Amino acid sequence: MKKFDVLIIFIAVLLNAVFSSCIREDVSGNTPQANFESLWKIIDEQYCFLDYKNEVYGLDWDEVHSRYAKRITSSMSSYNLFEVLSEMVNELRDGHVNLSSGYGTSQYREWFDAYPHNFSDSIQSNYLGKDYVITSGLTYQILENNIGYIYCSSFSDGIGDGNLDYMLKEMELCDGLIIDVRDNGGGNLTTAQKLAARFTDEKTLVGYMSHKTGPGHDEFSNPEPVYIEPSNGIRWQRNAVVLSNRRSYSSTNDFINSMKAMPRVTIIGDKTGGGSGLPFSSEIPNGWSIRFSAAPVYDADMNQIEFGIDPDIKVDMSEEDYLRGKDTIIETACCFLKKNG
Repeated sequence: MKKFDVLIIFIAVLLNAVFSSCIREDVSGNTPQANFESLWKIIDEQYCFLDYKNEVYGLDWDEVHSRYAKRITSSMSSYNLFEVLSEMVNELRDGHVNLSSGYGTSQYREWFDAYPHNFSDSIQSNYLGKDYVITSGLTYQILENNIGYIYCSSFSDGIGDGNLDYMLKEMELCDGLIIDVRDNGGGNLTTAQKLAARFTDEKTLVGYMSHKTGPGHDEFSNPEPVYIEPSNGIRWQRNAVVLSNRRSYSSTNDFINSMKAMPRVTIIGDKTGGGSGLPFSSEIPNGWSIRFSAAPVYDADMNQIEFGIDPDIKVDMSEEDYLRGKDTIIETACCFLKKNG
C-alpha cells in the first residue's frame, strides 16, 4: 500500500475517533431546535475551514447561529426545516457540504454557476472525430496537428496501468499532450494521483494535509507532506498541458494542484472550482446526514486551495470561436505546445 493511501486511512480513523466523541454532545431530542443545534454544532466543531473563510469573506459561524436560530420554530414542518438548514450550510460556500434528507440533498452551486462554463461537449466532438478511443474512463485521440488529446470526465472509475501504458505509447510521437479535466467534478483521490504519477520521474512534493484534533476552530495536527511517486509504467517525457474550468472540482482540484508541481506541465483555462477539504459524514437526531469538509489539503507552498487554483495561462472560450465550432482553450493549448515542443 502506498504511503499516501496509508495517510488517508490514518486520517479517516483519527477523524472518526475525534468526531464520534462529540457528535450530538449536549444535544438531545428530535425537535426542530434540537436538529438545528446539532447541525450547527457539528459544523462548529468539525468543519475545517471556519477560520479560513472568516479571513476570506468574513464568515462568522456564531453570527450564523444567531441569525438562523430566529427562523426555527417548534411548529415548522420537516420540509421547512430542511430548507432553512440547507440555507445555513450554504453559508459555508462549499460544494463538499451537503445535507441529505428524504426531500433531497442540499447543494451549493455558486462555485461554478457564477462563472463562464468554458466547455462544450458538442464543440469537443469536432476535435475527437469519430475514431476516438475510450478506455478506463479516459477518451483520447491524436488531433490533426499531431497533438495528443486525453479527456478525463471523472475520477470515480479506476484507471488501469495497462490502459495508461498503451495510451501513452500510442502518443509517444506526438508533439505534445493535452489532458482535459474540464467539467470533471472529482471522484477517487488515488485515481487522480495515479494519473499524475505518469508526469514525473522523481518523487515530488505536491502539498500538505492536516486533520482536526479537537473542537476548536484552530485545532489541527501538524501538516503532513504529500508526495507523488513516479509510476513504474510509461511516463510522459515531453511538454503537457492540463485544461481546467470552474467545474474542475474536489479530487480534480487536487489533480491540478499535483500537476502544477510537475516538470513540463502547464495549466491553461479558467481557475478551478476548488474543494480541497476531504469530506466526512455525520448525522443529526432526525436521521438526516451531513457531509462536510473535515481535513484541509494545501499546495506545496502551504497555500489554501479550497477556493480554487489559478491557471498558468488564463483563457476563456470566446463567443466568436464558439460560433465557428472552435474551442478557444484547446486552440490555445495546441499553439502553446507547438511553440514550446
